[in-house]
Amino acid sequence: MSVEPISPPPRPLPALLTEVKLAAIAKLRERIAEAGHPDIREGHGCVFGFIDLENGSRLTDLAASAGLTKQAVGEAVTELERLGYVKRVPDPHDGRAKIIKLTDRGMDAIIKGRRIFAGIEHEWAQQIGPELMACLREAATRIAALEAATRDHRSVA
Repeated sequence: MSVEPISPPPRPLPALLTEVKLAAIAKLRERIAEAGHPDIREGHGCVFGFIDLENGSRLTDLAASAGLTKQAVGEAVTELERLGYVKRVPDPHDGRAKIIKLTDRGMDAIIKGRRIFAGIEHEWAQQIGPELMACLREAATRIAALEAATRDHRSVA
């Protein structure tokens, strides 16, 4: 009697998504450096990816959105402030708190970064097809919204 070998299940989706993210970040780093921002690194995404472009954001809000500790995001903010991408200003609603706002240099980096990411998506769409790329984006958007709603519901309960 022979025993059929057991094949492992497919790689988990989070592992695949992490691989996609790392590929995009590597391309971003190279291209954002060429675009005049060689000092931006992956760890700055906790600020650039979540900051309110118009009004700025509190450190606690950035940390919650990024899923990181205030200390970790605070280190990124301090470095970005030193590099001239953000500034801390008094919170008009709470004199004890600060709002992190983008400087002109920071806004330039965000605009260029988003254009670069759009270019990367376009390249991938050319490789896998625009329909599949649109489905990937739609699925990721829906899952993110569902998870955000679940988190928000749990924090209220």
